[in-house]
Amino acid sequence: MSEQRKKLLAIILVVIAALVPLVVSDDYIVRVLIMSGIFLILTLSLNLVTGYTGQFCLGWAAFYGIGAYTSALLVMKLGFSFWLSMPLAGLMSALFGILLGIPTMRLKDIYLAITTLGFGEIIRLIMLNWTDLTRGSMGLPGIPSPTIFSYEFSSNIPYYYLILALVLITIFSVRRIIDSRVGRALIAIREDDLAAKTMGIDITGYKVLAFAVGAFFAGIAGAFYAHYTSFIDPHTFSFSESITILAMVVLGGMGSIWGSILGAVVLTVAPEALRGLSDYRMIIFGLIMMIVMLVRPQGIMGKGRDKGSSRSRTRRQGGGKVGTAPN
Repeated sequence: MSEQRKKLLAIILVVIAALVPLVVSDDYIVRVLIMSGIFLILTLSLNLVTGYTGQFCLGWAAFYGIGAYTSALLVMKLGFSFWLSMPLAGLMSALFGILLGIPTMRLKDIYLAITTLGFGEIIRLIMLNWTDLTRGSMGLPGIPSPTIFSYEFSSNIPYYYLILALVLITIFSVRRIIDSRVGRALIAIREDDLAAKTMGIDITGYKVLAFAVGAFFAGIAGAFYAHYTSFIDPHTFSFSESITILAMVVLGGMGSIWGSILGAVVLTVAPEALRGLSDYRMIIFGLIMMIVMLVRPQGIMGKGRDKGSSRSRTRRQGGGKVGTAPN
């Protein structure tokens, strides 16, 4: 698809999304779409790290939770406005992204995945056991709704337009990053980090930057979620939530913004659409996932990696011949 057609399609989708609350009167549908928007931001943020930079992360829900708790506590304990606590929540998540990124960026593949998994569990256990601050498993109830002047968000419609605005900002930001010099560096690192380093790219610096930016948007999504649901607890930000976000990235296609959008919407809407089938819906859902992965292992909208980089990596690891041990 040409760039002009993509832009036209994007404009049409934005117009349709903006009109949804005006033509849909069912609050349940609007709520599902709001949750789709939250997961869309999370998927885009993880795709920046996993899809574009090649860093496999199994603890992404930790940044989501850090943002949620930061914003909720700033508003409830210190009286901050939501409009100030939300960006601060993103910055707090970005700080933790940097703190995780600096000591782990020399790790690759399964080692990085296990480390990020451990990080996610550490954050969840802190949320669970620091009862004086987080109330532990009882969670934080009564999180205030956002207000604009004297208008309070009391229905799904203002939340819908807010998440739509946040989604558009996230898409625009990620697109600008990917189309920039930074984005080209991230993709070069994903394809062949040794070649990228040889060309003078600061591998560690760019990886940490990707983690920080991705974590920032995950924190923004967490802040929105906390104030939308008005209640959070540590179980919401568990390992299973990280796997759900990763599944959205993989299903839609790693390294694809359109894939992130599709993966987030499909994996949020499909379970709800199949809810009427009761006992069989998760079986059907699992079969759909398996079929997609068998037919399109790179994801629905994903692109295969550059074959040249794969061959160079094979030569580097195997001494130039397949099956030959490195010297």
